[in-house]
Amino acid sequence: MPAPIRLRELIRTIRTARTQAEEREMIQKECAAIRSSFREEDNTYRCRNVAKLLYMHMLGYPAHFGQLECLKLIASQKFTDKRIGYLGAMLLLDERQDVHLLMTNCIKNDLNHSTQYVQGLALCTLGCMGSSEMCRDLAGEVEKLLKTSNSYLRKKAALCAVHVIRKVPELMEMFLPATKNFDLLSNTRFVLGPVLQNWGGGRNSTLIRHLSSSQLVPQLVRILKNLIMSGYSPEHDVSGISDPFLQVRILRLLRILGRNDDDSSEAMNDILAQVATNTETSKNVGNAILYETVLTIMDIKSESGLRVLAINILGRFLLNNDKNIRYVALTSLLKTVQTDHNAVQRHRSTIVDCLKDLDVSIKRRAMELSFALVNGNNVRGMMKELLYFLDSCEPEFKADCASGIFLAAEKYAPSKRWHIDTIMRVLTTAGSYVRDDAVPNLIQLITNSVEMHAYTVQRLYKAILGDYSQQPLVQVASWCIGEYGDLLVSGQCEEEEPIQVTEDEVLDILESVLISNMSASVTRGYALTAIMKLSTRFTCTVNRIKKVVSIYGSSIDVELQQRAVEYNALFKKYDHMSDITPVIPTAPTSKPASAGGELLDLLGDLNLTGEQAASLQSLHSQSCRSAAFLFSTGIPSITAYNKNGLKIDFTFERSNTNPSVTVITIQASNSTELDMTDFVFQAAVPKTFQLQLLSPSSSVIPAFNSGTITQVIKVLNPQKQQLRMRIKLTYNHKGSAMQDLAEVNNFPPQSWQ
Repeated sequence: MPAPIRLRELIRTIRTARTQAEEREMIQKECAAIRSSFREEDNTYRCRNVAKLLYMHMLGYPAHFGQLECLKLIASQKFTDKRIGYLGAMLLLDERQDVHLLMTNCIKNDLNHSTQYVQGLALCTLGCMGSSEMCRDLAGEVEKLLKTSNSYLRKKAALCAVHVIRKVPELMEMFLPATKNFDLLSNTRFVLGPVLQNWGGGRNSTLIRHLSSSQLVPQLVRILKNLIMSGYSPEHDVSGISDPFLQVRILRLLRILGRNDDDSSEAMNDILAQVATNTETSKNVGNAILYETVLTIMDIKSESGLRVLAINILGRFLLNNDKNIRYVALTSLLKTVQTDHNAVQRHRSTIVDCLKDLDVSIKRRAMELSFALVNGNNVRGMMKELLYFLDSCEPEFKADCASGIFLAAEKYAPSKRWHIDTIMRVLTTAGSYVRDDAVPNLIQLITNSVEMHAYTVQRLYKAILGDYSQQPLVQVASWCIGEYGDLLVSGQCEEEEPIQVTEDEVLDILESVLISNMSASVTRGYALTAIMKLSTRFTCTVNRIKKVVSIYGSSIDVELQQRAVEYNALFKKYDHMSDITPVIPTAPTSKPASAGGELLDLLGDLNLTGEQAASLQSLHSQSCRSAAFLFSTGIPSITAYNKNGLKIDFTFERSNTNPSVTVITIQASNSTELDMTDFVFQAAVPKTFQLQLLSPSSSVIPAFNSGTITQVIKVLNPQKQQLRMRIKLTYNHKGSAMQDLAEVNNFPPQSWQ
């Protein structure tokens, strides 16, 4: 049989192919010749044929029929054969194929070979594709080579040990003693840092204790200092920076070793300051080193001045033209704003400017960071910028931005008027995007601000004149007009110039809401209820009000029809409607905003339907006659759920007008390091109970127990049976959708007896 062509000739021939079909034909012809040579057990040209087969494999053609030939080359005594055989094994074999186990004995023999280059080939192959079985069998040989004085073999053995420990983590204890004799920097620029970092990944406490006790930090600091102070080295220089890959690895290892270690952190402070001040920032290589330096400074127990320096570096990143660098800076500042709030505040103007960036990911991070920077001193200026952003941002930002403004205004509002104006501005700008709890929360705020009633109702009246597109705004305006319509007509506003409005003009607005095509069913319910309430506030238009209500007694909207029929029945039964629809008294200020639904009376609650409405109707009507709707009975609170950092507590109150009703307030907190988003709480009770679940205060549970979500549950228990509840929790955390079910059976007897 003639000698096969050489690899160079094959490459040259394949490159002359003008079409893919012509190339495929050449490959098939050569593969056929290689198969024939394999069948004839031609040892002379086996190495050449496998080399050509590997080239075809690199081009994407099947080469699996050469796997056993690779094993034969590995068993050969020639170094050239072993080199090609091991290369073929790394390319054509993996741990999913049982064939690879046949080479275990060959690798073991080569690990004990007298030639360092053969040992190096075996170590590279084992570190590349060794399975867990092979790693267990050959770990002892790898450990021996870790202790050798040959730096060439020691480096390869260390990298192979990384793979062994990844496959079999329990073997880590075997390799730890060998690290004591390691030189961190030998003749070449090889550092043990990446190896040790990969062994433990920063999460193995045994490894970290071992490294801390081995005085590794001073050696790493010395190496890093030499890298910074060394001159130009053409072999390792990248854009004028000496060996940036090595610097990054050392910084990552220092971050692991300095975490929660005062002594190690103290030893690192000086070198980290030198890296932060001496690294060139005009190239991306320098920015990568600075970013790792910042992460290390923020993760260890560093000095306050060093942390300020790190945040200033991130501030400079915000001015960089590279969008990726700006995004990384915003993300890092968002992580550190809780611990170094004042230092981050210095870059507030730069962060606010990022809200105007065209990149949506940068814009979202800038929005989240801007809300984190809001405090009592800058709330007016920050809200002005965020309201401007809300007005011009894309629709996908409006919901989150509106919720953030609501929370910030509630927490840091300098005055009630400013608070009301801010929320009304949000409803006017992005009313259709606000969350469901915005309406009851604003209603509660208005109710508690007695001195602002006239001002608020006048502002809301002006806001909805001729524009009913923002449904939450129209709902709040309808509720306020129904409650404080007499103040609107009388013109008692002192905060701004009062407007002259007649009773008929007020009713015209509400009737327009009722007939508008833009009004949702809930909004029409608010408007009809407001008209009903005005029968006790107005004196000259009572007949018109009765006529409007009677018209909707035949509405095709079942909810609207039911309300109109009930209101007509009340008109016929009571001559003085003021006994039924008084002005809602001011709620106690200690009640949370999430309980805004409790302030809605019989005519204002639009959430109850069917049997729930009938069962809880008396509860709502009686609450209108008494400001003390609920009373605390000393019922102990319980923890209903506590898992994966999410904790849910139940607190209880009983109605003094209907003892069968228990009001449960849930408080959800998050002890993990990341926020839980899109949180939804659902509950179910046995058929003998009736349950009403009001809107939650938010859908985001802040991390580190820095805030809670509250939600109110009303349970009607007429038969005084023991309370049982099944709850379902859904939320997003760390990029994953989470869901869990739980049963709550430990309700205190006082809550249901």
